[in-house]
Amino acid sequence: MPPTMIPGIVLITFYFALPVFLIYLTHISSFLSKIGAVVLAYIIGMLMGNIGLFPKQSAAFRDILASKTSLPTEEATALFNQGLISENDLLANHIASLQDLIIMLVIPIAIPLLLFSLDIRRWIKLASQALFSLLLAMVSLLIVIFAGYFLFENHIPETWKISGMLVGIYTGGTPNLAAISTALDVKPNIFILTHTYDLMLGAICLAFLMTVAQQLFNSFLPTFGKTPKLAFAKMSVKVNEMDNYRGMLSRQGAPRLLKAFGLSVLIFAVSGGISLLVPPSAQMVTVILSITTLGLAFSTVKSINRLEKTFQLGMYFIIVFSLVIASMSDLRSMFQIEFLNLFLYVVLAVFGSMAIHVLLSWIFKVDSDTTIITITALTFSPPFVPVVAGALKNKDLIISGLTVGILGYAFGNYVGVAIAFFLKSL
Repeated sequence: MPPTMIPGIVLITFYFALPVFLIYLTHISSFLSKIGAVVLAYIIGMLMGNIGLFPKQSAAFRDILASKTSLPTEEATALFNQGLISENDLLANHIASLQDLIIMLVIPIAIPLLLFSLDIRRWIKLASQALFSLLLAMVSLLIVIFAGYFLFENHIPETWKISGMLVGIYTGGTPNLAAISTALDVKPNIFILTHTYDLMLGAICLAFLMTVAQQLFNSFLPTFGKTPKLAFAKMSVKVNEMDNYRGMLSRQGAPRLLKAFGLSVLIFAVSGGISLLVPPSAQMVTVILSITTLGLAFSTVKSINRLEKTFQLGMYFIIVFSLVIASMSDLRSMFQIEFLNLFLYVVLAVFGSMAIHVLLSWIFKVDSDTTIITITALTFSPPFVPVVAGALKNKDLIISGLTVGILGYAFGNYVGVAIAFFLKSL
């Protein structure tokens, strides 16, 4: 057995087993539940990647890699045999290749699983009044993204990719960010830096929305008018289940999830076949958008839409992705001066889009609570909606917030990729 085989097996087992343990911890600890398995995976992954656990590439090997994270095994072995790289480089390349492979597989499998349980038509019918607030949010975001692109174009490498990722963050959170970064072939370290900055700033933003925002916004925005409690009981049960992973491996649940998993793999394969019809440079984008489209299409099939825990299975793969991508990060680069502009761009996206959204809500007389819950749903994803709604003491917001969040999940990939390539073409 090759010497790199055993570390590879151990690493793959760790990457797929630890998320199960993290999910378990969030179920038994209310404190860890508030942090969330995704954030826990990021923390552990970043520790793994920055405490010397993995072999580091030599300067010579980094020069050979250029912008790549790894080389094909045959090519790396040939370089080793020629004496151009060390045995340590060979092991580092093997680990990086495994990490690249996991990333390439888990996101395309996760996207359909996340979409299967969504009933877009029902969400729209239940909260059509929230769509106008969604429109204002998207206008606010795009204003900031375009402004940031032109402001930092000459200061951040591949600013168009960063712009696309930021659209993903503020339309669907981590799942859309991961999908768009995969579609745009974003370097792992840039991905983790962008998302780390977002997590830091997002925590401040969330605390603001849950504490003083309602009182502040009520001073110049209309106050919330009670809306009909359309199917609230059913809706509240469904959202409360989003973070509930119990029963996934039960005698009844496992076969259903296996069916959903098989369908997701089939969608991935079909999308991969479709991508062969376009130039290589557009293949990954084609795969991601095809997967999103087919996932939405199958969500309209009742027998698929009613499969339980497909969303949770998709989130499991997102947690795996988070752990892997974080373990590829280099935290030292976060504090380097050249990444200050990236931090400022994320600051602009977080607080600039919120400020413009509030201004547009004032112009168009959208109430304060709907404005807050729209920002929450797009910036932090649907599971945060009931948390913020509870803090605002307004459960009627849940329907509106979920509608916005679900639509962000569904269409954020299209918008993020489209904006990225539009900016690239300028």
